[in-house]
Amino acid sequence: MAAGESSGSVVRRILLGSQLRRLRDSRGITREAAGYSIRASESKISRMELGRVSFKARDVEDLLTLYGVTDEAERDALLSLAREANVAGWWHSYGDVLPGWFQTYVGLEGAASLIRTYEVQFVHGLLQTEDYAHAVVSRGMRGAPAAEVERRVALRLERQKVLVSERAPRFHAVLDEAALRRPYGGREVMRAQLRHLIEMSEQPNITLQVMPFSFGGHAGESGSFTMLRFPESDLSDIVYLEQLTSALYLDKEEEVAQYEKAMTLLHEDSPGPEESRDLLRGLLQLS
Repeated sequence: MAAGESSGSVVRRILLGSQLRRLRDSRGITREAAGYSIRASESKISRMELGRVSFKARDVEDLLTLYGVTDEAERDALLSLAREANVAGWWHSYGDVLPGWFQTYVGLEGAASLIRTYEVQFVHGLLQTEDYAHAVVSRGMRGAPAAEVERRVALRLERQKVLVSERAPRFHAVLDEAALRRPYGGREVMRAQLRHLIEMSEQPNITLQVMPFSFGGHAGESGSFTMLRFPESDLSDIVYLEQLTSALYLDKEEEVAQYEKAMTLLHEDSPGPEESRDLLRGLLQLS
């Protein structure tokens, strides 16, 4: 199965969920009433509308009937979307080491046409070398079996293939200087990581900027975040905020706008790509 197809299933779940929510709202039906009609809870309807769960054809059919959708063409289109949304992604084979809340992100990452991110703790996962990734995972999971660490590193390397795929997204990363100075894995690992960043920054679909200490306070004061944009025009941008044991996915227009403003300021205030490469070369010479 092509990576794009499996990643697209996550986007289709979100699209279907948003359309079901729109239909429910237009009929003035509560989530509780909708849940009752399919023998489920209000929270199940909420998760369906957010695209967080798979869809049973019978549930979709019953909801469409409840919402007054009788046109066969419209029903068939939404049921087809439900079937496509249930296609398992490649990352499901890593279910033993992949938290459920992160599976959604991996799917969205693979389906995005534009990924913008700000990182302060360490180099973004899509830009990590294998040795650096191993050091990050090992430190974050102290005491974990070696086999589990290797599986998590393998997953990270598999994710990186999206940047060189046939439908590779545009990737724009702002790395805080702190992420580049915090050592993971020793001197040679860090030197190799810096060289890798310089090399990756020269790829046509990748823009890399460094926010230096010398700038002082900046728009990324709230911490790391990622913004995802999709080729589907009816799917809004999503802001991803990772926490220790879960993640937040923001898609409300007013919330996304605040992060859009912060990202724009980070792009404007950080040195440009060429000057950032010079900063990376300077750090390499010092390491």
